[in-house]
Amino acid sequence: MTAKKLDGRAAAAAIHGELRERVAALKARGVTPGIGTVLVGADPASQLYVGMKHRQSESIGMNSIQVELPSDATQTEVEAAIDKLNADPACHGYIVQLPLPRHLDTDAILERIDPAKDADGLHPTNLGRLVLNVNGPITTPLPCTPRGVIELLVRNGYDLNGKHVVVVGRGVTIGRSIGLLLTRREYNATVTLTHTGTVDLSQHLREADVIVAAAGVKHIVRAAEIKPGAAVLDVGVTRELNPETGKSTVAGDVDPAAADVAGYLSPNPGGVGPMTVALLMTNVVEVAERNCD
Repeated sequence: MTAKKLDGRAAAAAIHGELRERVAALKARGVTPGIGTVLVGADPASQLYVGMKHRQSESIGMNSIQVELPSDATQTEVEAAIDKLNADPACHGYIVQLPLPRHLDTDAILERIDPAKDADGLHPTNLGRLVLNVNGPITTPLPCTPRGVIELLVRNGYDLNGKHVVVVGRGVTIGRSIGLLLTRREYNATVTLTHTGTVDLSQHLREADVIVAAAGVKHIVRAAEIKPGAAVLDVGVTRELNPETGKSTVAGDVDPAAADVAGYLSPNPGGVGPMTVALLMTNVVEVAERNCD
């Protein structure tokens, strides 16, 4: 068996095309969706990630709002920047790039974001609303990475109804939030949340129709633990520094040999990562559309 590739780059490109049409329709009504970022400090990886988001958003016609603060910015200064974006009608959604410098209270800053402008979909208010909403239409921003995982499967013809999904990893970005989406009646999946402390993780993996590996542990999901034909999404990332070359390499949570067992497999990189950015922009466009209704 050779797994079908869940190509996140191709799916994200399709979403970009759809968003371009939606942005054009909004502009025809006099509204240009605005996406913002708050970057504190000059971390190269964060700068690269933020720059990529803005390039992609501008390519589909969105307004790009960049707020950059020095690494020694105070809590008051960062919160003032948040308040300004909350009050700016040209900004429909934004993110605060993490990690923040250690002297800042990250939780207080993230909770200060207007939930309606929460482009990441991880504000406590929005997660709480998702907990309470099993059946009704979604009218709040959704967690980007979980939404990207689901969209990648659906766009490849995978039906989640009745499937057993095993999630590996308990982080807020995906592990703790994806079950809220998957167990809504529109998807109707059953979800088991596991992590590095789970007893007999291998047994849980062998029973899974779908595995979402997001622990950030290199090759924690081995080929021998995958049910033949299962859908496997490799989300977690481990960066290792080669002491001889000084260069870092990136490894996913899934053993590459999984391609010989799984029915569907998302690569890492090139799988869920591009989907996360595409769904981030989708969240912002949807806010702009709701504001027009």
